[in-house]
Amino acid sequence: MENIFDKFYKHYDAWYDRNRNAYLSELRAVRKFLPKEGKGLEIGVGTGRFAAPLGIKTGVDPSKKMIEIARLRGVDARLGRGESLPFQNSSFNYVVLIITLCFVKKPFRVLAEARRVLKRNGVLLVGIIPKDSFLGKAYQKKGSIFYKNARFFSMFELVHKLAVLKFVDFEFCETLFQLPDRIARIENPKKGFGKGGFVVVACRKNATKKLESCK
Repeated sequence: MENIFDKFYKHYDAWYDRNRNAYLSELRAVRKFLPKEGKGLEIGVGTGRFAAPLGIKTGVDPSKKMIEIARLRGVDARLGRGESLPFQNSSFNYVVLIITLCFVKKPFRVLAEARRVLKRNGVLLVGIIPKDSFLGKAYQKKGSIFYKNARFFSMFELVHKLAVLKFVDFEFCETLFQLPDRIARIENPKKGFGKGGFVVVACRKNATKKLESCK
């Protein structure tokens, strides 16, 4: 999969400019649960489109071309895979995966690695396009350069994997209530899931505090 992103990295990065309102809506949804302080990591950092504006200093990605751009955006982007992160146990206060899980070979292993590098009570944010959402169905039907070989997950499948890994205190936000190229203004995320095409799942490792809910 990384060869596709190396080959079409310019096309990938340009999507965020062509669909600016959708992109900014996704950013707004992620910010709802993003810790205001602490050391963060983005797995699947890509070109840094999320890490840079969100203030996430460290990222990892298997695409050489993409991490070159991420570095230009001020991210300490490392070449590597989510299945085997080049970081020690309990290194980060929070870990973020945004549209990454559907592209990796071993999604459960990636989530397990995310848990390993999280500190106690660390926060995990996972942004996905649910398999059974209108957007997930559209992408699966369209078969784009990137999504034709992607593996989409339902919310049930994702939450089950996270629960098996002993993540707790689940919270959800959703956005993108139209196709990305039809979104005329930045959307405010709504609590829960079931209608939006992009959902952010927030949970905590060995939690003792409840996450702040979407307003």
